Amino acid sequence: MSDKKDSRPCHHCKSKSASSPADSSKVHYEKLWLYRHCSSLQQRHRQAQKAGQLFSGLLAMNVVFLGSAFISSMIFNKVAITLADVWILLSILKVLCLFWIIYYLLGTSRQPHAVLYRDSHAGAIWIRGSVLLFGSCSILLNVFQIGYSTILVHCKSRVEIVFPSIGILFICTQAYFLWHHSKDCIQVQHNFTRCGLMLTIATNLLLWLLAVTNDTLHIEIESQLREVERRFAGNDTALCTCPNMTICKVFQKGYILLYPFNTEYCLVCCSVLYVMWKNVGRRISHHHIPHTKPKFKLQGVVFGPLLGTSAVIIGACVFMMYQIQATSLVPSRQVFVIYYSYYIVLLPVMSVGAVIGTIIHALEKKELDTLKNPTRSLDVVLLMGAALGQIGMSYFSIVALVATDPRDLLNSLALSYSVLIIFQNITQNVFVIDGLHRRRVGAETEAKHAGDSGQHTVTAELPGEEETTLSSKQGHSQTPPGKEEDTKEEQNGEAYGQRRVSVLELGQEIRKASLSYIHTYSNLSWKRRVLREISFFLVLCNIILWVMPTFGAHPIFENGMERSFYGYSTWFVIVNFGLPLGVFYRMHSVGGLLEIYVTA
Repeated sequence: MSDKKDSRPCHHCKSKSASSPADSSKVHYEKLWLYRHCSSLQQRHRQAQKAGQLFSGLLAMNVVFLGSAFISSMIFNKVAITLADVWILLSILKVLCLFWIIYYLLGTSRQPHAVLYRDSHAGAIWIRGSVLLFGSCSILLNVFQIGYSTILVHCKSRVEIVFPSIGILFICTQAYFLWHHSKDCIQVQHNFTRCGLMLTIATNLLLWLLAVTNDTLHIEIESQLREVERRFAGNDTALCTCPNMTICKVFQKGYILLYPFNTEYCLVCCSVLYVMWKNVGRRISHHHIPHTKPKFKLQGVVFGPLLGTSAVIIGACVFMMYQIQATSLVPSRQVFVIYYSYYIVLLPVMSVGAVIGTIIHALEKKELDTLKNPTRSLDVVLLMGAALGQIGMSYFSIVALVATDPRDLLNSLALSYSVLIIFQNITQNVFVIDGLHRRRVGAETEAKHAGDSGQHTVTAELPGEEETTLSSKQGHSQTPPGKEEDTKEEQNGEAYGQRRVSVLELGQEIRKASLSYIHTYSNLSWKRRVLREISFFLVLCNIILWVMPTFGAHPIFENGMERSFYGYSTWFVIVNFGLPLGVFYRMHSVGGLLEIYVTA
């Protein structure tokens, strides 16, 4: 019996033996020709993508080096290389970029299967709005330059009229291209598209470099205007001066006022074009596409808008006082004290807010968003790089002020201002970068819960209105037709009833909106509420800190302390690269803070 039992086949062993060839087939499946062929295709695609990026990057590098050599030669040797030569080179580059953009709009993007994917993170509305805003200011700048050169055409070359005319066409075409195609992940003509994008990036970088060098000349003229007027008041030896005409003065002042916007336009366009370059040939999977896009709603915040609006109003008053006093022949010392005092009060509050926000991010314990996102990577690089402008200038100022006389009132205020700028930039960068890498969890459910509770409250507090409306409508429908006078009376009654219903509906909508706002504020967790308050406050503060240097508040030029320590030319070289980066940093921080506010 035992032998018979042992001789019986084991079903469990059969299943194991049956599964063994399946397992072996699974193991050997990876060695099949089809798998090897697909993996080799993917490898070739990645190699081709890297080769295309390398070639286009080398093209942009050579163009930037060539243009930088022209601009540097113009600065150091104005006889051999003139500004007109630089303008001719940039005009050629602009025309080449225009041809490529038109070809992309009419040819590449219209091919079948050209744009299968669109990057939802790229081309945010605030950055596309910045392109339109700064592009419009740059167009006005070129118009003023054309008008000013036309008036002085007897002593200016024709290139000074042709160059801004090409610039207007280039700005309009590029702005249209970036507004409609900044999200494209192009799937055809990869290498040609990469080279066109890199050529456009290099052209914008050279335009920014030229704008920075020319902006220094304007600031240099304004800062030395008093000395020039005193020494050479009666000397009219200039070959080409603006005649005493109102329209000529308008063109000149408008040109100087709008010049900083041109530098911002070039930097913003470079950032958008770089994201497009990274997205060439990119294939986005479904989990990269957000199902619900967060929208900006001014709900759940009270103290942030109040404090931020107060900072903006006070900053605007300080800016107007500074502009009136600093542009006079003898600027008073008091205006510099007021300007630095405003910064010394505002910057610590911003730093404390950023530190609190970073601590709340750590307490939330949200998962980090590790998905591939070229836009976020570029935002981090731009924030870190642009912050180096203000940080570098601040360190140079600290060395100069400590070495001269730090006990003086104005010097001590400037020293405190430089130290606080460094601390505020670092804390704000940590807060923004940490917030951009946090994943949005549970926001939709809370908003839905708030909306549902608001609707239930409204229905509970306003009983019987729907019944009244329905009964009135049923009464009107059941009334039989009579004579003409009765009909007129009925029409008047209906009109009165409709007005009453519309007033009731309006009151109901107002109550619903207010109750929804209250419930949204109360249903937000305290962490999300504080994050929204801090981010909104920092948005408004960065806006006013962007407006003041953009529209001409440059105490670092006017006080003369650093200029006397480092020398005129050395200090202007330092500031020329730091100041535009500082202005760009404030504007770019607004975008990052708005994203934190929306996703909080």
